[in-house]
Amino acid sequence: MRHEYQPPRRRSRLTRRGRLALFLGMLLAIGAAALLPLLRNGEAPEKPRQLTIPEGWRAPQVYAAIDRELKLPAGSTKAAVPTAGLALPAEAKGNPEGFLFPATYPVTSKSTPAALLAYMVDTANRKLATKAVANGSKAHGMTPYQTATLASIIEAEAESRGDRGKVARVVHNRLARSMPLQMDSTINYALGRNTVDTKLSETRIDSPFNTYERQGLPPTPIDSPGLEAMAAAVAPTPGNWLFFVTVKPGDTRFSATYEEHKKHVDEFNRIRAGAGVGSGTGSGTREAAAGPARAGSRAG
Repeated sequence: MRHEYQPPRRRSRLTRRGRLALFLGMLLAIGAAALLPLLRNGEAPEKPRQLTIPEGWRAPQVYAAIDRELKLPAGSTKAAVPTAGLALPAEAKGNPEGFLFPATYPVTSKSTPAALLAYMVDTANRKLATKAVANGSKAHGMTPYQTATLASIIEAEAESRGDRGKVARVVHNRLARSMPLQMDSTINYALGRNTVDTKLSETRIDSPFNTYERQGLPPTPIDSPGLEAMAAAVAPTPGNWLFFVTVKPGDTRFSATYEEHKKHVDEFNRIRAGAGVGSGTGSGTREAAAGPARAGSRAG
């Protein structure tokens, strides 16, 4: 059979615009294929929840908040600390108190206690381990860890931004004179509580956090300090104060002499008596002082 001659067909070539359209079509097809299982199951990308850690919280409060947010049995987060690989200073000896930085953190169904704790400690290192803190600590003869400890006391004791620098100055002045700090916030930490009444007998407890009986800073921070408290710790307000007392909310009095401080304490006790509350040596993280020669604290 005779075949007629047919010239070879010319292959059609895609234009540049055509190639681009083909490439985009392939991407869309791949994306659709990836989304198909999600669409079939009625799922959408997970939106993170928010976990807020306030300034001044202690480690047990943070642990409990993580347990609640992740719907875990109580104690799960605390149990995760030893194996969480936290980037803590050597002085901390594995204790993250003071380094669970107060901030808002994203939480998803894949979050774990160890991951959240590591995130908080890394944030603390990033926010607090600055040149200003290092230089300020050195200027006051402290390590950055000791500065964080001081900042935690400031966080517990100061009622306002303006008071933070003054509380820091009281602590620095007392340390310079080898005077015990006599802070009820450290007593409260030792007893695992928050209160506005500290009994005289409680100032005699056997604890490294008893700053009535022991000189110097406590061995660890007593809460999670924020940036303002850290700034106050390294740059305290100039002054010669050795005492302070919050006579009433919003009215903290700082004194250089015990005689002046005693007048403020007497006024504090008169106000409490008028409210039907007895006097005492002081109180915890929002305390006021009535003890003989203590530094003083704030009332809340």
